[in-house]
Amino acid sequence: MKKDFILASQSPQRMLLLQQIGFNPLKTEPANIDETPKKGEKASEYVKRMALEKAIHVADKNKGQVVLACDTVVVVNSKIIQKAHNDEEQEKVMRLLSGKNHRVLSAVCVIDKEGKKSLKLNTTKIQMKHLSENEIKEYVESKEWVGCAGYKIEGILAGLVKKIDGSYSGVVGLPLYETRNLLISAGVK
Repeated sequence: MKKDFILASQSPQRMLLLQQIGFNPLKTEPANIDETPKKGEKASEYVKRMALEKAIHVADKNKGQVVLACDTVVVVNSKIIQKAHNDEEQEKVMRLLSGKNHRVLSAVCVIDKEGKKSLKLNTTKIQMKHLSENEIKEYVESKEWVGCAGYKIEGILAGLVKKIDGSYSGVVGLPLYETRNLLISAGVK
C-alpha cells in the first residue's frame, strides 16, 4: 500500500476507493471550510474551487506532506444539488432527478511536498429512470442519502439508474483514474 499522503476527507467511501487501488493515507483530516457556491458560479468552477480550497486548508496545517482532496456534486441542467437536511428536501431532490439526465462532477486536487497544486475534473453523465412515488419514498426512507449531496449510487439507487457514461468511482466520490495519476505524479510511494 502506498501511504505517504493525507486524505483531506473522512468519507468512508473515499477511503474504500483508495484502498481498492492500493493507496492508504497516513491519516484523514477533514477540511471544514465554507462550501457555499458563489453567486453565478458554474458547477465545474465550484467543484474545482472546493477541491482546491480543501487541499490548501489541510496542506497549510501539514507542511511538507502530500495532500489529496476531492469534491463531488450532482448537477441537473446548471443547478447544483445541495445536501438535503430532511426527508422532504430529499423527496424534492429525487423528483428533480426522476427521468432526467444529469451530471456528476468530481474534482480532485493534490498538493505535493513542495506545495505544487495539481487539479483534475471528471464529469460523468447519469440517466435516471422515471421514479414512481413509491420508489422515491423507499429511497428517502432508506436514509442512504444522508450526508451526501443528491444520492449514493452504491446502494438502492443503483437499481434506478438506467445508464452511466463516465466514472462510476467518480459518482461514488473519487474518480480513481485521475486520483491515481495525481498521487503518483506527486511522488506518493
